[in-house]
Order: sequence, then C-alpha cells, then structure tokens
Amino acid sequence: MKIHNIASVVAVSLLLPSGFVSANQSWYIVNDSVMGGLSTSQVYEKDDALVFSGTVSLENNGGFASVRTAINTNEQASNQISLRVKGDGQTYQLRLRTTQYLDGPAYTTSFKTTKDEWQLVNFTPSDFSLTFRGRILEQNPNFYFKDIRQLGIMIAKKQQGDFKLEINQIAFNNS
Repeated sequence: MKIHNIASVVAVSLLLPSGFVSANQSWYIVNDSVMGGLSTSQVYEKDDALVFSGTVSLENNGGFASVRTAINTNEQASNQISLRVKGDGQTYQLRLRTTQYLDGPAYTTSFKTTKDEWQLVNFTPSDFSLTFRGRILEQNPNFYFKDIRQLGIMIAKKQQGDFKLEINQIAFNNS
C-alpha cells in the first residue's frame, strides 16, 4: 500500500456504512510541514481499522498531525457521531468541515483516549466549537451533521512524541 502526504491513502468502506454516509474512499495527511514544522504521520488499514500514527514535533514552531477525508452525509438528519477508537492515552480532535476546502474554519471537539483500550465516544452538534488555526471563533453559526463535507482527526496541543490512534467505526446516528 502506498502512503503519501496529501494523497489518496486508505479505503474507508469499513468505517462509514454505505447508504447513509458516503466517503470519497481517500484519506489525506496534513501535518505541520505545511507551515515548516517537522511532525510526521501515516495512515493505513490494519485488522479492519484505520490506523493514524506518527510523531509530533515542536521543532520549527510545529506541533500537529492530521488526517482527513471528504464525506457526503447525503443530507440525512442525524444528531450524533460515534467513533470506536483505540488510542495511546493522548487527546485527539474530531474535526468537521462543511466545505471541501483543506484550509478554513472547522467544527472541533476533543476526546481523550485510554491506552490500548477500545472506547466508544459519542458527540452531538453542541459538543463542537467553530475554530480556525487553534482559535475559537466568536461566530458560531447553527451546525448540523447533515451539512458535513469533510471529517478529520488531529493530534495537537503540544503533545510531543509518538502517537497511534486506531478507528474501526465512524457512525452518524439518531440517538
């Protein structure tokens, strides 16, 4: 399997149920190297899970690694996103965008993982804040999961060192 920065990486049919949400079948890596940082990451499929791993470096004013994919919720109404994850004890962000652009504001929320344990984490629209480059924006328009066009995972907030997050389910539900 080829792994590239800003390139097609992993099929996601195992993560996003067909019919309700469709994905473009590609995950893209966007690290702090876009601004001179030295963090590295990779994304691959293993044992029916998406694995996002790498090293966060604070050198050259860096400090984040991320992976994202374009999705289409088919404008289905849902009020909850569920992730089944196995982490490393660090905190990650779930990042949602209502446009396809790689840069720009994102609706974000954070979740802490438990080292080497599978967890189910659930979020509603009220769990998210509109942010841009780490800052919460004052305007916070109404946000609906049916409008999501991009989904991403990020590790940031000066969590220097190696990281690994496994995801084997992303589901949009009505609770």
